[in-house]
Amino acid sequence: MSAKSLKSIVESILFVHDQPLTLDRLASILEEFERADLRAALDELIEEYEQAERGIVLTQVAGGYQLRSRPEHGDFVRRLNKTKGVKFSQSALETLAIVAYRQPITRAEVEYLRGVDSGGVMKSLLEKKLLRIMGKKDVPGKPLIYGTSREFLELFGLKDLNQLPTLKEIQELVPPDPFADQPALPLESVEEEPLPG
Repeated sequence: MSAKSLKSIVESILFVHDQPLTLDRLASILEEFERADLRAALDELIEEYEQAERGIVLTQVAGGYQLRSRPEHGDFVRRLNKTKGVKFSQSALETLAIVAYRQPITRAEVEYLRGVDSGGVMKSLLEKKLLRIMGKKDVPGKPLIYGTSREFLELFGLKDLNQLPTLKEIQELVPPDPFADQPALPLESVEEEPLPG
């Protein structure tokens, strides 16, 4: 079978599957093909979709490959289902960020960093399958330890956790303080008048 037909087969499988497929999973489905040929087909498809500037792209996400609509078309695609994008509260975003960057982490550690009780937020994130329980910490009380899930990677379009922005990249997104270079204004000393009586 030609490389062209292999790409077509891989594209068909990715099209009908609603979750990212790993190279291992594809290799188990397509046993008659070499793993190197599958990887080459995937790389060629990624390049072809990108060069063609089509409405969909083949992207690596959550350790696998998935056909997705272009992110810049998200507003238009949402009209199809009249849905709004996923919204998170400030506390949910803070908690997700802490877990993503510090995992594995206990609830007590998250609460220490946030400075507030995070039990309800963490429960909600577990129910949405964005966090997962990774085990128990080997300390007295054996608290649960948490990490992000595959669904977290899928939702944020990340291949793996190494794609999370660094602190330097985050700081570059924050606009500079317009008052940072402004000199402090001198304060006049005011003499207090004595209180009557």
